[in-house]
Amino acid sequence: MNVVVSKTKAEQQLAEQFEARAARLPGAGWVREARRKAIGAFAAFGLPSRRSEAWRYSDLRARWKQVFAAAALDPGTFDPALIDAALGPELAKLDCIRMLFVNGTFLRAEMPASEAPGEAYRFDPLSSCLGQPSADWMRPIFQRPARSSEDAALTLNTAFMSDGAVLAVLEGKTPARPLHLVFLTAGEAPASSVMRNLIEVRKGASAVILETHVAMGTAPCHTNSATEIRLHEAARVEHIRLVREGPAAMHLGTLTASIGANARYQAFQLALDSGFVRNGLNVAFDGPGGRFDLAAVMLAGKGEHIDTTLVVEHKLPGCTSRELVKAVLGPASQGVFQGKVIVAEDAQKSDGKQMAQALLLAEDAEFDSKPELEIYADDVICGHGSTAAQIDEELLFYCQSRGIPRQAARALLIEAFVGEALDKIDNDEIRAAVGAIATDWLNAGKV
Repeated sequence: MNVVVSKTKAEQQLAEQFEARAARLPGAGWVREARRKAIGAFAAFGLPSRRSEAWRYSDLRARWKQVFAAAALDPGTFDPALIDAALGPELAKLDCIRMLFVNGTFLRAEMPASEAPGEAYRFDPLSSCLGQPSADWMRPIFQRPARSSEDAALTLNTAFMSDGAVLAVLEGKTPARPLHLVFLTAGEAPASSVMRNLIEVRKGASAVILETHVAMGTAPCHTNSATEIRLHEAARVEHIRLVREGPAAMHLGTLTASIGANARYQAFQLALDSGFVRNGLNVAFDGPGGRFDLAAVMLAGKGEHIDTTLVVEHKLPGCTSRELVKAVLGPASQGVFQGKVIVAEDAQKSDGKQMAQALLLAEDAEFDSKPELEIYADDVICGHGSTAAQIDEELLFYCQSRGIPRQAARALLIEAFVGEALDKIDNDEIRAAVGAIATDWLNAGKV
């Protein structure tokens, strides 16, 4: 007997919205075909639920109640000063090369004349690339088949992507300034935006990439952002990603990274002031001697939900992976960490370690941690750990006995707790800016 699973309201609306928008989305030919196949796969699998292992603690099928219309942008009426206001003083003052996207559409690039594209890097909006014959190299990426409902976020991204960054750091080059990809949702009505970034860092090149997702106002917003990054031999990237879109926001982030021989990918993620955040990472070592480092900080205020889920594949010998996750959880909030490290039979001399730690600031805060090791080689060093605790009252008393008010002492202890992850950011200016954002959040009494 065949069992038919009824479609949720959101699943029905997504299918209807695709039919209404498909002709207006960028790209033709094989791009449209890839979009059609993606929405077909989504129709077959649907949204992931608690039955999906990777989404057990973040039931998207139950949570996604309504689909919002696509965000719109009229560049002629958008005030550029609004971007700095949304970013906040810490990020707005950074000396970066900025590529600005508003409501899922490329607005403009801001850079000194000395840093024009072509010297150390190349940049194009995805929307202008999809219609070009030279975009054929993207075909395998967008035609990657969906395997189950677990791939729903990426599948929907392929179907609905409207814009994003196509970025290449040229062989042996290093941009003098960090490259800042800014994605802003603006408007007074509920809206959704879908972006796809394709980043290639060629042999011996290096770069600092800052990716920021922010929203203006309090209107509900849905964001689906996917980044594909490929590091060639001996390349090095520091990738800092911030999500801060408001208590009524739902953010689905997907990162797919390929690390070449002797390359290093250093990632940092901060999520805060957002109703629901799911950051999914899929990292593969496609060359020997590579290294992957992840530090993630989840700051969840009342009722917020932040999920970091990753899979790291050690395919070849001599690769190293490190994951450190820190969660600070307020009343009725939920933090999730799921990390799977897979070591293939040929990946001898692999070294993989995970640690997830949570600070529970209320009785009804919840932290779900599921680290996993799947090892098929015998000459490896792998381990994982996870802890959850409340603030030590003795330490609070000690601080108060030294004249520090209780609330200030509490903030200091939380700041020290997340500081270990913040210290993983190598770029001094960005580390100071991100640290200031976290400190402001703590001092604002969000927990």
